[in-house]
Amino acid sequence: MKPETLKKISDYCYEIPKTARKGMRVPARIYANAELIGSMDDAVFDQAANVAMLPGIRKYALCMPDGHSGYGFPIGGVAAVDPEDGGVISPGGIGFDINCGIRLMASTLTLDEVREHIQPLVDRLFARVPAGVGAAGEIVLKGSKLDEAMVKGARWAVQNGFGLPEDLEYCEENGCMEGADPAAVSQKARERGKSQTGTLGSGNHFLEIQVAKKAGIHDEKTARAFGIDRDDQILIMIHSGSRATGHQIATDYLQRFLSVQQRYGINLPDRELACAPLYSEDGRAYFGAMNCAINIAFLNRQLIMHRVREVFAEYFGKSPRELGLRLVYDVCHNTAKLESHEIEGKARTLLVHRKGATRAFAPGMKGIPERYLSYGQPVIVGGSMETGSYLCAGTASARGSFYSTVHGSGRLMSRTQARKRFNGRDLQRSLGERGIHIRTASFSGLAEEAGGAYKDIDAVVGAAFGAGLCAPVARLEPLGNVKG
Repeated sequence: MKPETLKKISDYCYEIPKTARKGMRVPARIYANAELIGSMDDAVFDQAANVAMLPGIRKYALCMPDGHSGYGFPIGGVAAVDPEDGGVISPGGIGFDINCGIRLMASTLTLDEVREHIQPLVDRLFARVPAGVGAAGEIVLKGSKLDEAMVKGARWAVQNGFGLPEDLEYCEENGCMEGADPAAVSQKARERGKSQTGTLGSGNHFLEIQVAKKAGIHDEKTARAFGIDRDDQILIMIHSGSRATGHQIATDYLQRFLSVQQRYGINLPDRELACAPLYSEDGRAYFGAMNCAINIAFLNRQLIMHRVREVFAEYFGKSPRELGLRLVYDVCHNTAKLESHEIEGKARTLLVHRKGATRAFAPGMKGIPERYLSYGQPVIVGGSMETGSYLCAGTASARGSFYSTVHGSGRLMSRTQARKRFNGRDLQRSLGERGIHIRTASFSGLAEEAGGAYKDIDAVVGAAFGAGLCAPVARLEPLGNVKG
């Protein structure tokens, strides 16, 4: 399917009509401006059309401005299905790194106070937070301890001394997703993930020291409410997920669904969309296992944040509270959640798949911390290590996207293309000359994450704002980065 077949709805929304392909139950909509549409590979449009064929899908299959082709769904894909009407759950609509997400910490430190200390801070973070493929953490979870962690998520960490009770208030779902079923998790998933909690992982995962400069503040009132209350303020961003646990759970259930979906009368054009009705034995099993992986990811980011606090406290000789190291928010990508949304004037409980997309609840909605209720949910949009990231806020105008928005810049190049184009060692040297200190577990992995391999973060967030999906609050510039 080619972009020229798209129908323009607005400057920031394009539609693939329901009639474009046999089997589409709803139209597919891509939120983007003309330039971003032009940067998307053709597979994005094919995949969006295929998603529109899912049983039980409501309103539209959606793709965010950072969209690019993925497994089954495009990355940036959103689909809401009605379980009461045969709505399905699809691992390809969630992703292999279940609850890959971003956690943002504020501090009372300023750029002048840390400018000369970025390199040793990044070096210490690199030493304390394991990064890279197969990296193992200090805590090994197995047996009943692993079951407990799968059910409790970040709450397990706090109860065991790795964080503060107030941390949980500023996590999506309070850091603990209900409905986790450890019995639905295979032994292989348990073995692969048991030693990976508290680790960063590889790929686009990172731990970054950032600065919020006055010129980058878009909404001063909301920024202050979120905790950015001084010029040149230092923040820390953590991007990681469920590691091998989530990957194996996705693999297990994709294979299972491929073998059973015909039993449910499901016949889709792409085997990567293998699925089962949520309200079936197979669907419920995956939902329970997926929620375990969501909780492991919450736990993972909580443990990493605890290490960050330790490093900063030891380095500056002050307690985390004295340094103002508080959690702004923790947002999820790669999930499927039961939420209430209005369909044809009636509230319906829908299962909302968000793959490489972020929940963006509007002001006043249930599930937002009391401190932020009047401002909307914080939305953290991770950019590349060269260009910066954004803190945004959910808006009422995102109703049409099931209150969903972008999660990052979105790739322009495949990882293979990036490795051919960029040299990791040269990139590290170049970034250092620009004042951005990088430590990495893999120079080939670093090349994959070059800024040139990604879309323009300002254009992506601008398109999301133009489409009414979220509102920018502050632009965050990189100072130092730990890459997997």
